[in-house]
Amino acid sequence: MTTSLPPARPTPRAGTVRVGSLAVSTTAAVMVAAVGAPVTVAAALTPLRGHLDDADGALLLVVVIVAVASSGRRLAAAVAAVSAALSFDFFLTRPYESLRISRTADLVTGLLLLVVGLAVGELAARRRKARREADEGDDELDRLHDLAEMLAAGEESHLVLMVAASDLRALLTLRDCWFTRQETGPIKACVTADGGVAVGRETWPTADFGLPTKQVHLAVRGNGRVLGYFVLSPTTGFPVPRERLLTAVSIADLAGASLATDHRVSTDY
Repeated sequence: MTTSLPPARPTPRAGTVRVGSLAVSTTAAVMVAAVGAPVTVAAALTPLRGHLDDADGALLLVVVIVAVASSGRRLAAAVAAVSAALSFDFFLTRPYESLRISRTADLVTGLLLLVVGLAVGELAARRRKARREADEGDDELDRLHDLAEMLAAGEESHLVLMVAASDLRALLTLRDCWFTRQETGPIKACVTADGGVAVGRETWPTADFGLPTKQVHLAVRGNGRVLGYFVLSPTTGFPVPRERLLTAVSIADLAGASLATDHRVSTDY
Protein backbone atom coordinates (compact mmCIF):
# COMPACT_ATOMS: atom_id res chain seq x y z
CA MET A 1 0.00 0.00 0.00
CA THR A 2 1.22 3.49 -0.82
CA THR A 3 1.31 6.30 1.70
CA SER A 4 0.39 9.57 -0.01
CA LEU A 5 2.03 12.55 1.58
CA PRO A 6 1.01 16.21 1.47
CA PRO A 7 2.87 18.70 -0.73
CA ALA A 8 6.33 19.75 0.46
CA ARG A 9 6.69 22.64 2.79
CA PRO A 10 7.96 25.73 0.96
CA THR A 11 11.61 25.59 1.95
CA PRO A 12 14.03 28.16 0.53
CA ARG A 13 17.28 26.48 -0.40
CA ALA A 14 20.54 28.40 -0.59
CA GLY A 15 21.93 28.66 -4.07
CA THR A 16 18.67 27.91 -5.90
CA VAL A 17 18.22 30.09 -8.94
CA ARG A 18 14.65 31.37 -9.05
CA VAL A 19 13.23 32.59 -12.35
CA GLY A 20 11.32 35.67 -11.31
CA SER A 21 11.18 39.40 -11.76
CA LEU A 22 13.67 40.06 -8.94
CA ALA A 23 16.30 37.58 -10.15
CA VAL A 24 15.95 38.68 -13.76
CA SER A 25 16.09 42.39 -12.90
CA THR A 26 19.16 41.88 -10.70
CA THR A 27 21.04 40.03 -13.41
CA ALA A 28 20.05 42.62 -16.00
CA ALA A 29 21.16 45.47 -13.73
CA VAL A 30 24.56 43.85 -13.16
CA MET A 31 25.09 43.32 -16.90
CA VAL A 32 24.10 46.92 -17.65
CA ALA A 33 26.58 48.10 -15.03
CA ALA A 34 29.27 45.83 -16.50
CA VAL A 35 28.90 47.51 -19.88
CA GLY A 36 28.06 51.05 -18.85
CA ALA A 37 30.06 51.76 -15.68
CA PRO A 38 33.55 51.59 -17.28
CA VAL A 39 32.35 53.77 -20.18
CA THR A 40 30.84 56.31 -17.78
CA VAL A 41 33.95 56.51 -15.59
CA ALA A 42 36.34 56.78 -18.54
CA ALA A 43 34.18 59.47 -20.16
CA ALA A 44 34.04 61.39 -16.87
CA LEU A 45 37.84 61.44 -16.80
CA THR A 46 38.20 63.03 -20.24
CA PRO A 47 38.48 66.62 -18.90
CA LEU A 48 41.47 65.46 -16.84
CA ARG A 49 43.20 63.30 -19.41
CA GLY A 50 45.79 65.96 -20.20
CA HIS A 51 46.82 66.07 -16.55
CA LEU A 52 46.01 62.50 -15.43
CA ASP A 53 48.60 59.78 -15.72
CA ASP A 54 47.40 56.80 -17.77
CA ALA A 55 48.13 54.45 -14.88
CA ASP A 56 45.82 56.44 -12.60
CA GLY A 57 42.98 56.19 -15.09
CA ALA A 58 43.59 52.46 -15.45
CA LEU A 59 43.51 51.98 -11.67
CA LEU A 60 40.16 53.73 -11.43
CA LEU A 61 38.80 51.39 -14.09
CA VAL A 62 40.17 48.42 -12.13
CA VAL A 63 38.08 49.61 -9.17
CA VAL A 64 35.01 49.55 -11.42
CA ILE A 65 35.82 46.02 -12.60
CA VAL A 66 36.24 44.82 -9.01
CA ALA A 67 32.91 46.39 -8.05
CA VAL A 68 31.12 44.51 -10.85
CA ALA A 69 33.01 41.29 -10.09
CA SER A 70 31.88 41.45 -6.45
CA SER A 71 28.47 40.27 -7.68
CA GLY A 72 30.09 36.87 -8.19
CA ARG A 73 29.03 36.69 -11.84
CA ARG A 74 31.92 35.55 -14.00
CA LEU A 75 30.35 36.74 -17.26
CA ALA A 76 29.61 40.20 -15.88
CA ALA A 77 33.22 40.59 -14.73
CA ALA A 78 34.50 39.54 -18.16
CA VAL A 79 32.17 42.02 -19.88
CA ALA A 80 33.32 44.77 -17.49
CA ALA A 81 36.95 43.94 -18.26
CA VAL A 82 36.40 44.20 -22.02
CA SER A 83 34.38 47.40 -21.61
CA ALA A 84 37.09 48.91 -19.38
CA ALA A 85 39.88 48.04 -21.82
CA LEU A 86 38.00 49.54 -24.76
CA SER A 87 36.94 52.62 -22.77
CA PHE A 88 40.51 53.19 -21.61
CA ASP A 89 41.72 53.00 -25.21
CA PHE A 90 38.93 55.20 -26.60
CA PHE A 91 38.79 57.97 -23.99
CA LEU A 92 42.16 58.04 -22.22
CA THR A 93 44.88 57.17 -24.75
CA ARG A 94 46.16 59.02 -27.81
CA PRO A 95 44.76 59.42 -30.40
CA TYR A 96 41.70 60.27 -28.30
CA GLU A 97 38.24 58.98 -29.22
CA SER A 98 39.73 56.33 -31.43
CA LEU A 99 40.44 52.64 -30.88
CA ARG A 100 43.87 53.00 -32.45
CA ILE A 101 46.81 52.73 -30.04
CA SER A 102 49.94 54.72 -30.73
CA ARG A 103 52.07 53.67 -27.74
CA THR A 104 53.14 50.22 -26.63
CA ALA A 105 52.68 51.21 -22.98
CA ASP A 106 49.00 51.96 -23.61
CA LEU A 107 48.54 48.60 -25.31
CA VAL A 108 50.12 46.83 -22.33
CA THR A 109 47.91 48.76 -19.90
CA GLY A 110 44.78 47.85 -21.85
CA LEU A 111 45.73 44.18 -21.91
CA LEU A 112 46.45 44.26 -18.18
CA LEU A 113 42.98 45.70 -17.57
CA LEU A 114 41.52 42.77 -19.48
CA VAL A 115 43.62 40.17 -17.66
CA VAL A 116 42.95 41.67 -14.21
CA GLY A 117 39.23 41.76 -14.91
CA LEU A 118 39.10 38.13 -15.98
CA ALA A 119 41.18 37.03 -12.98
CA VAL A 120 39.10 38.98 -10.47
CA GLY A 121 35.91 37.66 -12.03
CA GLU A 122 37.09 34.08 -11.73
CA LEU A 123 38.08 34.53 -8.08
CA ALA A 124 34.76 36.20 -7.25
CA ALA A 125 32.80 33.44 -8.98
CA ARG A 126 34.67 30.75 -7.07
CA ARG A 127 34.10 32.55 -3.80
CA ARG A 128 30.38 32.85 -4.54
CA LYS A 129 30.20 29.14 -5.38
CA ALA A 130 32.05 28.18 -2.19
CA ARG A 131 29.71 30.35 -0.10
CA ARG A 132 26.66 28.82 -1.79
CA GLU A 133 27.95 25.29 -1.19
CA ALA A 134 28.65 26.11 2.46
CA ASP A 135 25.09 27.43 2.88
CA GLU A 136 23.68 24.31 1.23
CA GLY A 137 25.79 22.12 3.51
CA ASP A 138 24.41 23.91 6.57
CA ASP A 139 20.88 23.45 5.23
CA GLU A 140 21.42 19.70 4.75
CA LEU A 141 22.78 19.35 8.29
CA ASP A 142 19.73 21.15 9.62
CA ARG A 143 17.44 18.69 7.83
CA LEU A 144 19.27 15.69 9.27
CA HIS A 145 19.32 17.24 12.73
CA ASP A 146 15.58 17.91 12.68
CA LEU A 147 14.82 14.33 11.65
CA ALA A 148 17.15 12.94 14.30
CA GLU A 149 15.41 15.08 16.91
CA MET A 150 12.05 13.67 15.83
CA LEU A 151 13.37 10.13 16.30
CA ALA A 152 14.81 10.99 19.69
CA ALA A 153 11.49 12.51 20.73
CA GLY A 154 9.64 9.33 19.71
CA GLU A 155 7.51 10.92 16.98
CA GLU A 156 5.22 8.54 15.11
CA SER A 157 6.72 7.09 11.96
CA HIS A 158 4.10 8.53 9.61
CA LEU A 159 5.10 12.04 10.75
CA VAL A 160 8.76 11.25 10.21
CA LEU A 161 7.92 9.98 6.71
CA MET A 162 6.04 13.18 5.93
CA VAL A 163 8.95 15.38 6.98
CA ALA A 164 11.48 13.14 5.23
CA ALA A 165 9.51 13.29 1.96
CA SER A 166 9.28 17.07 2.24
CA ASP A 167 13.02 17.31 2.85
CA LEU A 168 13.76 15.08 -0.14
CA ARG A 169 11.61 17.25 -2.39
CA ALA A 170 13.52 20.37 -1.37
CA LEU A 171 16.94 18.74 -1.27
CA LEU A 172 16.76 17.12 -4.71
CA THR A 173 14.41 19.66 -6.33
CA LEU A 174 11.80 16.99 -7.02
CA ARG A 175 8.40 17.42 -8.63
CA ASP A 176 7.00 14.92 -6.15
CA CYS A 177 8.02 12.31 -3.59
CA TRP A 178 6.06 9.64 -1.74
CA PHE A 179 6.64 6.56 0.37
CA THR A 180 5.45 3.08 -0.55
CA ARG A 181 5.89 -0.21 1.27
CA GLN A 182 5.98 -2.30 -1.89
CA GLU A 183 7.63 -1.98 -5.25
CA THR A 184 5.20 -0.40 -7.68
CA GLY A 185 6.70 -2.28 -10.59
CA PRO A 186 10.13 -3.02 -12.03
CA ILE A 187 12.70 -0.63 -10.57
CA LYS A 188 14.41 1.08 -13.49
CA ALA A 189 16.59 3.44 -11.44
CA CYS A 190 17.56 3.53 -7.79
CA VAL A 191 19.74 5.56 -5.45
CA THR A 192 22.54 3.40 -4.08
CA ALA A 193 23.91 3.51 -0.55
CA ASP A 194 27.09 5.27 -1.71
CA GLY A 195 25.23 8.21 -3.23
CA GLY A 196 25.14 7.01 -6.81
CA VAL A 197 22.19 6.28 -9.10
CA ALA A 198 22.06 2.91 -10.82
CA VAL A 199 20.14 2.42 -14.05
CA GLY A 200 20.36 -1.31 -14.62
CA ARG A 201 24.05 -2.06 -14.30
CA GLU A 202 25.14 1.43 -15.29
CA THR A 203 25.88 4.42 -13.06
CA TRP A 204 24.03 7.54 -14.13
CA PRO A 205 25.97 10.89 -14.10
CA THR A 206 23.55 12.86 -11.95
CA ALA A 207 25.95 15.78 -11.46
CA ASP A 208 25.70 16.47 -15.20
CA PHE A 209 22.22 15.34 -16.21
CA GLY A 210 20.19 15.09 -13.01
CA LEU A 211 18.09 12.10 -12.02
CA PRO A 212 17.03 9.75 -14.85
CA THR A 213 13.57 8.49 -15.86
CA LYS A 214 10.23 9.56 -14.40
CA GLN A 215 10.72 7.69 -11.12
CA VAL A 216 13.78 6.86 -9.05
CA HIS A 217 13.52 4.58 -6.01
CA LEU A 218 15.30 5.28 -2.74
CA ALA A 219 15.28 2.33 -0.37
CA VAL A 220 14.16 2.87 3.23
CA ARG A 221 16.04 0.40 5.43
CA GLY A 222 15.66 -0.59 9.04
CA ASN A 223 16.87 -3.55 11.13
CA GLY A 224 18.93 -4.73 8.17
CA ARG A 225 16.05 -5.04 5.70
CA VAL A 226 14.21 -2.91 3.18
CA LEU A 227 10.96 -1.61 4.71
CA GLY A 228 9.81 0.38 1.69
CA TYR A 229 10.85 3.02 -0.82
CA PHE A 230 10.68 6.72 -1.38
CA VAL A 231 9.63 7.17 -4.99
CA LEU A 232 11.29 10.28 -6.40
CA SER A 233 9.84 12.20 -9.36
CA PRO A 234 12.75 14.30 -10.66
CA THR A 235 12.81 17.74 -12.21
CA THR A 236 14.14 17.05 -15.68
CA GLY A 237 17.70 18.15 -16.34
CA PHE A 238 18.33 19.58 -12.86
CA PRO A 239 21.89 18.53 -11.81
CA VAL A 240 22.13 16.63 -8.53
CA PRO A 241 25.62 16.30 -6.98
CA ARG A 242 26.62 13.14 -5.15
CA GLU A 243 26.78 14.98 -1.82
CA ARG A 244 23.04 15.68 -1.93
CA LEU A 245 22.31 12.05 -2.80
CA LEU A 246 24.33 10.94 0.22
CA THR A 247 22.23 13.27 2.36
CA ALA A 248 19.11 11.77 0.77
CA VAL A 249 20.32 8.27 1.72
CA SER A 250 20.82 9.46 5.30
CA ILE A 251 17.31 10.93 5.37
CA ALA A 252 15.90 7.60 4.14
CA ASP A 253 17.92 5.72 6.77
CA LEU A 254 16.52 7.93 9.54
CA ALA A 255 13.01 7.28 8.23
CA GLY A 256 13.81 3.56 8.21
CA ALA A 257 14.98 3.71 11.81
CA SER A 258 11.66 5.28 12.75
CA LEU A 259 9.69 2.60 10.90
CA ALA A 260 11.73 -0.19 12.47
CA THR A 261 10.89 1.02 15.97
CA ASP A 262 7.19 1.50 15.24
CA HIS A 263 5.28 -1.58 16.40
CA ARG A 264 2.42 -0.71 14.05
CA VAL A 265 4.68 -0.84 10.98
CA SER A 266 2.87 -3.81 9.39
CA THR A 267 -0.70 -2.64 9.92
CA ASP A 268 -1.06 1.13 9.87
CA TYR A 269 -0.09 2.06 6.32
